[in-house]
Amino acid sequence: MRASGTFTVADFTPAPTPAAGADPAAAPGPEIETAVPVGLATMRKEFEGEVVGRSATLFTAAFDQAKGVGTYVAMESFEGTLHGRSGAFNFAHSATTTGEDRQSEFFVVVPGSGTDELAGITGSGGIAVDPDGTHRVWFDYELGR
Repeated sequence: MRASGTFTVADFTPAPTPAAGADPAAAPGPEIETAVPVGLATMRKEFEGEVVGRSATLFTAAFDQAKGVGTYVAMESFEGTLHGRSGAFNFAHSATTTGEDRQSEFFVVVPGSGTDELAGITGSGGIAVDPDGTHRVWFDYELGR
């Protein structure tokens, strides 16, 4: 089945990362400096459509803000409904941008993470951003028994 919807980012909070050479216990993050800085953040999202609910995300990226080039990796915990079935589950996603497009996209529902009416959920999905800035999400999923 496919459930699709839109989402808004309700909160994006960058986490402190240590400077190169700093004590790595001071804050999470890389202690090695590269040409593209690595950052950490937490996010909260709100979903509407066939996907209704909220999520909490652990987000990390290597991103050059000036060039719009980089890659992100996210682990998301969703709570809400898909096609009216309620529960919670995790999903992971990543993508690379060259400043003009998204590529090398990855999106997977974490097996065994579903609860309540979403117990046994498996599948994949995707995220797209429209030219007007609307964020879209879809899940191609099955519910196990």
